This record gives sequence, structure tokens and C-alpha cells, in this order.
Amino acid sequence: MTRGASWLRLIVALLLGVAATALRAQNEPILVPDVVDYPKLLPILPEAPSGWTADKPEGSTSDVGGFKITNVHRDYHKGEGNDAPLVSISILDSAANPDYVAATTATWKTSSESLEGYSKSVTIDGNPGFEAYEREQKHASLWVMIANRYFVQIEVQNLEPKELREWIKRVDLKKLGAIK
Repeated sequence: MTRGASWLRLIVALLLGVAATALRAQNEPILVPDVVDYPKLLPILPEAPSGWTADKPEGSTSDVGGFKITNVHRDYHKGEGNDAPLVSISILDSAANPDYVAATTATWKTSSESLEGYSKSVTIDGNPGFEAYEREQKHASLWVMIANRYFVQIEVQNLEPKELREWIKRVDLKKLGAIK
């Protein structure tokens, strides 16, 4: 799965959650906190570890149908070529849609395993998360919810899934949770 496809799925799910919330509560006032501006999240994206290179971090704060969305992203490379290890770290501020947060994290309570891979619920430093691995594609992803608003996603390509845990340690989750 590519970074773009993964984010596209997340954005579509977020928009569906926003639409469902709007339909359910058309006459209720919408009281949601503002998302943070993306420059506040950029410093959370770690520098490249020894032997790796990092692309320039990217970020944006957008208004999508009356709800703001903030996300930041950075890719990390070790070597070149199609089989070179690649890691992507993304952070999405979902404060504008608490219903989406609840619905998404509820789906994380499932687990499955087959010859193709696995998906399972995890806990990282007391935070709920979800891990998935596709064996044939050598692709693993980890989602962690921080402070009931920030989705941290780490994707690794051409690495073992245990590397997800090493990369999440590079993200200062406590500092992220304190950003308002």
C-alpha cells in the first residue's frame, strides 16, 4: 500500500465521519476544538537515524467541508532501489471530529492472522493502536492514537514488522500529546 493510498483512505473515512456527524446533528451546535497549525507538528517528526536519509518534512492545514484537517509527513530511506527499506511517518490531527476518532479506534479491537499477514490491536506507551502486516508486499503499518486527537501512522516497506516499534520510539509521543 502506498502512502498516498493509505492517506486517501484515511481522508475519505474522515470525510464520511464528518458527513455522518453533520447529518445526525444538523440542528445541534458544533462544538469542536480547533486543529493545531501544521508547523507545531513538524518538530515531532524525527531526524533520520544513522545510515538513513530523510526527505524534507511536509505539512498542511486544510479546510474540508467546514472542518479543518492538519497533517504532517516525512519519508526515510536506507539506500536506493525498489528493494531499499522505506519508512513513512505521518501525524493527523483529528480534533475536529471526535466521532471519527471513536469509530476508528473501535475497529482496532479486532485481530486476524493468515498466510498473507496479520492485523491486531496493540498498546504503545498506554496509547491504543493497531498494527498490520502484508507478508508478500513486505509492508507493515502501525497506527497509534495520542491524546484522543492525533493519529500517528508509521509504515515500513522492505523491513520486518518489528521495526515499527523501533520507529515509534523515535517519535516523542508525550510531547505530541501536550500540543494544543
